[in-house]
Amino acid sequence: MKKLILIVAIIFGRILTTNAQEKTYNLTINITGLSSNKGNVLVALYDKKEAFLKKSFKGGIVKIIDKQTTYIFKDIPKGEYAVSFFHDENNNNKMDTNFIGIPKEDYGFSNNTKGFIRPPKYNDAKFQLTENKTINLNI
Repeated sequence: MKKLILIVAIIFGRILTTNAQEKTYNLTINITGLSSNKGNVLVALYDKKEAFLKKSFKGGIVKIIDKQTTYIFKDIPKGEYAVSFFHDENNNNKMDTNFIGIPKEDYGFSNNTKGFIRPPKYNDAKFQLTENKTINLNI
């Protein structure tokens, strides 16, 4: 009887462990239309509306070839996300702006959304990740 209880406990434990493991996906970001091959592109992934353009969930830096680039976020849990990027031409790790705050470097957001006078809202840039996904963004 003790063996039977032990076997059932092991099987039940494995089922719970398997269900607890969250399925993850890869998110590929293709960016085209950059103005030059100088510098790098900084890409950010946001998982919360409150964090959008403030604190990224994940991020990366990628080189530019032929005025385009690709970055892959790996092992991302199913959920709602938004992406932003900017072309850091001078490699100073910040978006350069003019004296009134308008960006001097290329930038963009998921859904190819654009803001009017200010960056777009999270709701305009958000998307659902429920499988491996590729997003094409163009300047």
